[in-house]
Amino acid sequence: MGKPLRGMPRASGRNRRPHLDLGASFSTADRFLERSLRSFLNLGIYNGPWATSPTPAHLSWGRARKCSYGNRWGPARPHMMATRAPRRFCRCSCFCSENLYVARYRLHVRFRDEKQLRRDYGPILRSRGCVSPNDFQQLLEELEQEVERRQRMGQESAARKALIARSYHPARPDIYNSLQNVALTPEFLAAVEYSTSPGADLEGLLQQLETVSEEKRIYRLPVFTMPFCQALLEELEHFEQSDMPKGRPNTMNNYGVLLHEVGLDEPLVTPLRERFLQPLMALLYPDCGGGWLDSHRAFVVKYAPGQDRELGCHYDNAELTLNVALGKAFTGGALYFGGLFQAPSALAKPLEVEHMVGQGVLHRGGQLHGARSLGTGERWNLVIWLRASAVRNRLCPMCCRKPDLVDDEGFGDGFTREEPTVVDVCALT
Repeated sequence: MGKPLRGMPRASGRNRRPHLDLGASFSTADRFLERSLRSFLNLGIYNGPWATSPTPAHLSWGRARKCSYGNRWGPARPHMMATRAPRRFCRCSCFCSENLYVARYRLHVRFRDEKQLRRDYGPILRSRGCVSPNDFQQLLEELEQEVERRQRMGQESAARKALIARSYHPARPDIYNSLQNVALTPEFLAAVEYSTSPGADLEGLLQQLETVSEEKRIYRLPVFTMPFCQALLEELEHFEQSDMPKGRPNTMNNYGVLLHEVGLDEPLVTPLRERFLQPLMALLYPDCGGGWLDSHRAFVVKYAPGQDRELGCHYDNAELTLNVALGKAFTGGALYFGGLFQAPSALAKPLEVEHMVGQGVLHRGGQLHGARSLGTGERWNLVIWLRASAVRNRLCPMCCRKPDLVDDEGFGDGFTREEPTVVDVCALT
């Protein structure tokens, strides 16, 4: 256990934890947490016991831990989550009926039965080539199979994860160590450091990033170093070539890796979200729950000749998204962005963004986007869907209704049955 943070009272005894009053003057982490709480309360998203109190006092500090990135003490980066453990995450029941993607017709559909499908999508399907009875019958069979796959997905994913944990031998065991700062670029570390500093604001943070589109609120910055990208790719390719079972990374991509199945959620993605991304997102997207991210879904997608080459227009099942190009050598495959999915003519003037290896693109999950066709080579991207249950618990982004919750494995789709009533500030690095 190291030095207490400046302004943080010392605790005597192993289990004593000092209480924190947001009205007092504390350290960097306190200021970041206070900004997050203030914005969250002002948004009216949180209706817990602090909603009527200007100085919530039900916060506690976890034990300080030595930074895993080297021999220095890093800035305090708060991890906010309910102290009631463990929280059970859920999905919305619409997962098995909404937004089923038909790549052949470049169309997302709602599917309940044949009659509903003909009524809602008959004209547009015919305009896109679904003309004959055989075409329609083939489509029906594909949709029924996709519904069944989604219904089984949670249990099958858990079974694959267990088998991989027992039997898989990684090529790069070092990748499975806790995330270290040597894997992250100096630019990324500087942006995070600024975000947790006293007086940090959006204007100052934007000087640390590239603003791709001010209107669409799309940003870019270097995230991973080249050596780390290469090491991660080496491990992913080794897994791809193994005889281990593999799940589809999402409902649109067919080739890639689910990081929680191979055991990379805990050492890589969770610390990246909790310690690094959350301070950035709290300043960039406070209205989207950026300071209250409590789960994620992370996967790597692969584009190559003979496999997936492009990705149709869609929006993500997330409040916010980080998309990092890992490599390899490729041409084409640019991202394109429209407006928010709720807006009419959202793709009238798409914005194209070229991938740059090691760099991450940050955007709102509801931003319509896709990927142009790959030219040559292979492109691997790490995509992290960042979720805030206190936002999505009110409105499912996929069906735009109050979510009908179904228990699920792991982080599910980021929904919870209850709102957190106590925030714990821990995971100090």
